[in-house]
Amino acid sequence: MDELLDIEHCYRAVASRDARFDGWFVTAVHSTGIYCRPSCPARTPLPKNVSFHSTAAAAQAAGFRACRRCRPDAVPGSPEWDVRADVVARAMRLIADGEVERAGVGGLAAALGYSERQLHRLLTAELGVGPLALARAQRAQTARLLLETTRLPVSDVAFAAGFASIRQFNDTVRSVFGTTPTGLRPASPRTDGGAPGWLTLRLAARAPFAADEVLHFLGAHATPGLEEWDGTTFSRVLDLPHGPAVVRLSPAPDGGPAVLARLRLAALRDLGPAVTRCRRMLDLDADPTAVDEVLGADPALAPLMRTAPGRRVPAAPDAAELALRAVLGQQVSVAGARTLTARVVAAAGRPLDEPVGTLTHTFPRPTDLAGADLTDVGLTGARRRTVHALAAALADGTVALGPGVDREEAARALIAVPGIGPWTAALVGLRGLADPDVWLPGDLAVRRSLTALRIDDRNAAARWRPWRSYAVQHLWALAVPSLFTRGPSIERSA
Repeated sequence: MDELLDIEHCYRAVASRDARFDGWFVTAVHSTGIYCRPSCPARTPLPKNVSFHSTAAAAQAAGFRACRRCRPDAVPGSPEWDVRADVVARAMRLIADGEVERAGVGGLAAALGYSERQLHRLLTAELGVGPLALARAQRAQTARLLLETTRLPVSDVAFAAGFASIRQFNDTVRSVFGTTPTGLRPASPRTDGGAPGWLTLRLAARAPFAADEVLHFLGAHATPGLEEWDGTTFSRVLDLPHGPAVVRLSPAPDGGPAVLARLRLAALRDLGPAVTRCRRMLDLDADPTAVDEVLGADPALAPLMRTAPGRRVPAAPDAAELALRAVLGQQVSVAGARTLTARVVAAAGRPLDEPVGTLTHTFPRPTDLAGADLTDVGLTGARRRTVHALAAALADGTVALGPGVDREEAARALIAVPGIGPWTAALVGLRGLADPDVWLPGDLAVRRSLTALRIDDRNAAARWRPWRSYAVQHLWALAVPSLFTRGPSIERSA
């Protein structure tokens, strides 16, 4: 049992079947040998028969199988790993992004600046299991998702989920779910199946969640050739480890707190990283209740909170891309930034083998952009030098912006690049690294909203911790409502 969990509070959440805690921890029931999400509809077990674990991997390592009724692996992930900045949280973000599958435990440890032994000791001390068990649990969850939502052959599911062999896949599924892979597969997939060559998945979020607003925000910033927005569906190219992919994101057709993701992958083994990046892009693992309780307690923000409960902070699937786009967008309008970015994508991005609708290129990799000729893009000489300097720093590792990076170190490294100041570095933290507690110094739209609401910037920034990124999003919505599908404007609120 995870000693860091509060047993009394956990049991109270289980007894009340409180769905807000789904993903925060799992409940292991000793009398049945299974583990469940807190909101499982089954009869509440006696306190003496339960233990609590912060991860499914820890419950599995203790010998428990996943409940087939409440499907504890189908809930949003714990928001804790985005809030925290310590090495355990950084490791969890990297594991979710598939670092163990790509580089092994040694690569994971190296990315964090620790030895394998140190990393294993840190993870085991807090979570009860090491990185291999955590990666194994993630592979099992991906496999179940594919078995339940697609018609892929079982062998394809095994390798798409990251397993090295069919035998390893079968053994893991039996151990985790207590049945065979075919036993997990329903008579018909839980989604509409999608077009040939496309995978259709349902990505769950915690309520309240307005998928249309998140997608509209991304669509308002869509770069031609890289991204597309038709008013309902946001599509874009993802540059994944084994090749480019295209994803189409739209609100769940049943109106529930979820997004429907249609994926076209170059390699099935990129499914895990693709899903992780989509979840990060849409902020699906956020805890809206915790955010709204803190921000809504401020009388100045409370009216905004009531108009948009559960508002999310959309991010980029890749922080390096966001950093370069932030530089391109300095001191220009959203429309101007889209135009400049589209030209850069066409000049230095890698073309798809075959266009998908209007999508034609990946976003340029730093190695490609560092030496690209951008003289005809329309950038000023100073801005062009900043783009090249940042791309070179990203390419040689001087600036590191991966999922497991230390966010404070990343900000310092960014500011050291000529032409990048505190505002740009903060924006990269907010929308690139998905840090939930970023304040944008000197942002014009934020200042307009603060003035309209008669809020003192110095006091507000302190009392909105640790959710200042969400406060920024509400203030942006007030100042620039066209970027959002809902919310009052300053003129209407003044």
